[in-house]
Amino acid sequence: MRLRIGGPVLSDRLRQHLVSSAVLLATLSLEMKSLLTGGGSAAFLECVPAIVIIAFLEDRWPAMAATFAMVAVGLAVRLGANGQLVGDDLSGAILLALSGGMIAFLFHRSRQELRGALDVAENRLAAIETTEARYRRAFERAALGFATANDRGELLQVNMCMCSMSGYAQEELVGQHIETLVHPDERDLFARLGRGLSAEAPSFGLEMRLRKKDGTVFWARVTLSWSGPEKQLPMGIFVVFEDITERRAASEALLGQKEWLDLALLAGRLGTWRVDYKERIVSGSDQFWEILGLPPAASRPLDELSAIVHTADWPKLGVPSESIAATANYDAEVRVRRSDGQFRWIALRGREDIRDRYHQRFGIAADLTERRQTTLLRVAVRRQERLILEQRHRLSNLFAVITAVVKMIPASDQDISKYRGDLLERIRALESTHLLLINNAELSSSIRDIVAHALRPYAEAHRATITGPHVRIVGGAAESFAMIVHELTTNSVKHGVLGNSRGQVEVRWGVAPESSDGDIVFDWIERGGRDAKPVLRKGFGWIVLGADGTPLVGHSSKLEMSAGGLRYQLRLSQSEIQP
Repeated sequence: MRLRIGGPVLSDRLRQHLVSSAVLLATLSLEMKSLLTGGGSAAFLECVPAIVIIAFLEDRWPAMAATFAMVAVGLAVRLGANGQLVGDDLSGAILLALSGGMIAFLFHRSRQELRGALDVAENRLAAIETTEARYRRAFERAALGFATANDRGELLQVNMCMCSMSGYAQEELVGQHIETLVHPDERDLFARLGRGLSAEAPSFGLEMRLRKKDGTVFWARVTLSWSGPEKQLPMGIFVVFEDITERRAASEALLGQKEWLDLALLAGRLGTWRVDYKERIVSGSDQFWEILGLPPAASRPLDELSAIVHTADWPKLGVPSESIAATANYDAEVRVRRSDGQFRWIALRGREDIRDRYHQRFGIAADLTERRQTTLLRVAVRRQERLILEQRHRLSNLFAVITAVVKMIPASDQDISKYRGDLLERIRALESTHLLLINNAELSSSIRDIVAHALRPYAEAHRATITGPHVRIVGGAAESFAMIVHELTTNSVKHGVLGNSRGQVEVRWGVAPESSDGDIVFDWIERGGRDAKPVLRKGFGWIVLGADGTPLVGHSSKLEMSAGGLRYQLRLSQSEIQP
């Protein structure tokens, strides 16, 4: 503030000094005039207003000096006018001095307090300005869009991020209504929520579509906060914009993938599951519980499944091995007894790992019952087809065997009935062997079955012993081996030890110890025979047994006869047997 007097500019401080001096001189002049003219008795206290004015304009020391000057001039004038000073003059002078000092002190103290208050106010104002500057910098440089609006929704301030997000300049947005940025389809909802802002509901946020200056649509998270008048400030709205377009797109893509996954699981009749071994609970999808034959549920205790899982398969659901360090595959098939009593095969495929020092498993479940039934049916069909082919092959071989038997039996013109009897006997033996093979599901028979079938009456009478491992003879060789056993049995009954009550037959077989090819050695031993030497004509039996070393089946046949019995030995190669 400046004052012009005659051209030069005087400072405020000098102006105060001039005014104070003028008040002092005017006061002194008036007091002197009043005393000298005898117009009345001027009291010292009449100078107090002047002291107040000087103390207000100056510091305490000029005010004290002016007070003492008034006291001194007042005493001097009274002394000159009256020739002496009376008691009232001295008391008035003392009272004026004390009043002036007190007034100067009070004004000085008030000035100091005011100056201190002003300093505090200036410091607070500086702090407020600093905070406002920081807020303004944060407001302008924030990674989110910020804006302020009045109670009508008109934008007052926007930051650079909001401008970049919307494509508008700051001067274009200021004064615009917030709804200018909102997509037309979202405006009704936005306006309804905006009208609901109050002290009870001071803010709201929602995800909505906004529109840029060029018309491009983007998704944003918009939060509005209401500032009410309780702090003697006009009501306003603080708005935060967060661009969530990429997150929204990723969320929609993830949702789409989940829908496709759910559709694929549903189409494949697969269910998802998870076993938490810390809480010992099982959670799964509705399809998973349907596969198990249970009602849908968020989760069930693991032990509850023990009522439906087959006892032999329950350990597969036990706690994983402690050797699992991180993550491993999990693959198990369990049998589940459903409420209708039917057992179903359930496949559990997934992973198992350790989290927070506790095991867990998770994956998908599939019902394998139909697949297993189909597989078993296919195996049965293939087996049946193989059996049919084997039957055809066996029947075709059977005619060849019958033809060979007919040719091997010597025909005699003199004894046709004997020829017919021998032929029928051999055909019945073939028939018996054939029936034995047909009754066997594998279309093959073991050595034990063939021997036991031929010696059953004698084994039951404890006259025949049969020992040896389980060895099967392949289909084509089984008939020939059965004919050898039949021939040995028939010869023993007619001419050997089984023809009397004391004879014993021992039949045994095993792997030849000296054979590297795993040949089976078959032994037929007769003991306790008749005194006469057994008879074995070199006819059909001779050819079947291969007494000359070439048997009907096998190789290296040996026939040893003695007065007390007979021993026959035969080797079967690996191509003729099934271990």
